[in-house]
Amino acid sequence: MPWQQKINFLIGQPVGISLANGQGTSGVLCGTSDNKLLVIEYLYQAQFALKQYDFHMIQDINGFPPCQNPEPLY
Repeated sequence: MPWQQKINFLIGQPVGISLANGQGTSGVLCGTSDNKLLVIEYLYQAQFALKQYDFHMIQDINGFPPCQNPEPLY
């Protein structure tokens, strides 16, 4: 499925984003505006940033998979 068709299903969810330049990023997908993805990304400590990615920069977008092991690992 083209990544544009995934957007509505992934709003409010943690996502991984593959960029056309070979890099990637992750965060919570907030929505779209003016052909841009709006993503909240963690910076450090208690700081987050709303970043915007032009649609032409994006190769793919995927939701995070569920955790495989619900048991504590201690």
